[in-house]
Amino acid sequence: MTDVSPQPDSDLLQIVDAALVSATARSGEHLVCRLGCTQCCIGVFPIAQQDAARLRDGLDLLTESDPERAGRIQQRVAESIARLTPHFPGDPSTGILAEDGQSVTLFEEFANDEPCPVLDPVTGACDLYAHRPILCRTFGPPMHTEDGNLAACELCYTHATTAEIAACALDPEIPALEEAGNQAFNAAHNLHGAGVPSERSFSLGWETLVAYALRAK
Repeated sequence: MTDVSPQPDSDLLQIVDAALVSATARSGEHLVCRLGCTQCCIGVFPIAQQDAARLRDGLDLLTESDPERAGRIQQRVAESIARLTPHFPGDPSTGILAEDGQSVTLFEEFANDEPCPVLDPVTGACDLYAHRPILCRTFGPPMHTEDGNLAACELCYTHATTAEIAACALDPEIPALEEAGNQAFNAAHNLHGAGVPSERSFSLGWETLVAYALRAK
């Protein structure tokens, strides 16, 4: 069994990325993810504060190396927030999603057609790919859900058998590793959530969206 004690973010990314490489090799032609396939980049999704901090670091680096591209991201962020804020199921001033039952229900139908502001609409590439959230790094190959089922991108494994899909699954310990890392990050930065696991992911409270994580201060 994998050690699920908190890992530094760099170590966690190495574990997750290595798991993706392994799953990709085992999946072969069943995994059709490629540059320009952006279905998974449409529709908002919650990210942990550690993901948000990593994205901000990436944008800071891009601002230094390619200010024009960074400026385009910031413009898309501003436009996205303008669309999201009127019906945001949480506190739009902080960008933190609420965790009460009504808000969680509202989130299920919230902004499902909203493109990620980090997505370059011309190239179909992620402009902060090296700094993308854990969810983005694990989407595509089969992943164990909380109820023990396997979920994968609906565009992949369309002709695979149940056994073939199971043989391509990502390391089932990744959610626990992510949760431990998020808890450690929140504790280190005095981010105290509700104290119970979110119904949307494995982090403890303080979840946000990519657009709000990158909002200009």
